[in-house]
Amino acid sequence: MNPGPRAAKPAHFDVDRLIDDRRIRIVVTCGSGGVGKTTTAAAIALRAAERGRRAVVLTIDPARRLAQSMGLSELDNTPRAVKGVDAAAGGSLDAMMLDMKRTFDEVVEDHTTPDRAKQILANPFYQALSSSFAGTQEYMAMEKLGQLRARSDWDLIVVDTPPARSALDFLDAPERLGSFLDGRLIRLLGGTARAGGRTYLKVLHAGFNVVTSALTKVLGGELLRDVSTFVNALDTMFGGFRERAEQTYALLKRPETAFIVVAAPEHDALREASYFVDRLGRDAMPLAGLVLNRVHASSAAGIGAEQAVAAAERLESDEGGSHALTAALLRLHADRLKLAARDERIGERFSGSHPEVPVTRIPALAGDVHDLDGLRQIGALFDAG
Repeated sequence: MNPGPRAAKPAHFDVDRLIDDRRIRIVVTCGSGGVGKTTTAAAIALRAAERGRRAVVLTIDPARRLAQSMGLSELDNTPRAVKGVDAAAGGSLDAMMLDMKRTFDEVVEDHTTPDRAKQILANPFYQALSSSFAGTQEYMAMEKLGQLRARSDWDLIVVDTPPARSALDFLDAPERLGSFLDGRLIRLLGGTARAGGRTYLKVLHAGFNVVTSALTKVLGGELLRDVSTFVNALDTMFGGFRERAEQTYALLKRPETAFIVVAAPEHDALREASYFVDRLGRDAMPLAGLVLNRVHASSAAGIGAEQAVAAAERLESDEGGSHALTAALLRLHADRLKLAARDERIGERFSGSHPEVPVTRIPALAGDVHDLDGLRQIGALFDAG
């Protein structure tokens, strides 16, 4: 990001207006690691629930911060009601964490017969694919989002994605995993298994490394039998994978979806945010705004940083030493003002590159957020930012 000329102050990102808009059904938060993205997603979901929305928050990040902040001992693949939510406005809040393997199993169980599902779930090739194939987690997040959206239990889904570049995988996953599971490759595997070892060697030497990461889990004398059983059991079940993925991807581009980028006033975090904003623009994804988190605020009243330092130096030169505490407080005040000025400059650099992106600033809090009251405090700051 080039700093360029001093940018005009960006438009305020009104988070309350967004979550009060009943036409918005999906909110996707994204950003780099360590910027408070999970906390922001939880705060948005809680505030929406307490303003009358029937909300569910889905985290793809395996960290347990979301469960802890909502007073839950754990989160899993089933939405769980969050207790302690003020339901006076008629809203509710559920929370869940994506279980990649379980979601894949559910897809199998929902799209084939019980006997065939049992065969597939027990197959070593399937177990390798569903547990470790690159992109499976992000693809299953798309599957789960589609499942949640198809239900009528909630009118708002808040998705907490992994850190930024992994969140880009979330957008790319349908195409990548769909390519792996499309009919041509399934036919290739089936033909390989039926033709025996000679064809297998030809395919291997022709560039079969596209599935090496999955196949290494089951390489050995049983490979061909496992692949044959897997393909025969699948039949045409995976025919709908790409179609469903494309439907969910299209859903993310519709006006009912809003992407929120979360960043901290740090160069690396805002560089990631800028990268993500550019990517959303290229893909025509609906970006709502930027939440600039943990901003050091400066008070308009009082003395400036240079004046505070000068006053501290005068007091420290006093031979009596009776003003040491006052001098220390003045230096602390000066440090906070310098941090606030630095945060303002870094924020202006982002806005100079992306003047069209509305921004809300969340002040840095004294401690970590670990309960609903802390999430409510964050939510209240959305309106003040």
